[in-house]
Amino acid sequence: MLEFTQRIEEGTAYDCVISLDYDSRKRGRLKVVTDSGESAGIFLKRGTVLLDGDRLRSEDGRTVIIRAAPEPLVEATTDNSLIFAKTCYHLGNRHTPIEITELIVRFQPDHVLANMCSDWGLTVKNVERPFYPESGAYAKHAEHRHGH
Repeated sequence: MLEFTQRIEEGTAYDCVISLDYDSRKRGRLKVVTDSGESAGIFLKRGTVLLDGDRLRSEDGRTVIIRAAPEPLVEATTDNSLIFAKTCYHLGNRHTPIEITELIVRFQPDHVLANMCSDWGLTVKNVERPFYPESGAYAKHAEHRHGH
């Protein structure tokens, strides 16, 4: 089994790909399967959140690139910026990971939160796509990297 233990520079070439959903990307230790079917383990320090495009090196010198895998999400949209800001505030106040783009907020499926958004007049739909939640005000990575 491959063991990936070190995060390396972004520009490094890679030997394989591992696609992970958000919950897996925020775990420092997990067993995975590369996109080509090879068993591997990720062993990083606690608190490490892998981003789309991150590269890891294995004990034998091989390099993997991490890809954000599509996953089920709720997408809520509105053209009312005040309602949108209030929605994002209340979602964040519940410590819900959210992805914010211009007048679109996405979060992992939760019928209570989806109903709240709908009750406030947002258009709510289920989508499947990679999830890039905000990293928080004090996180080291202030920008999202999307390798797609």
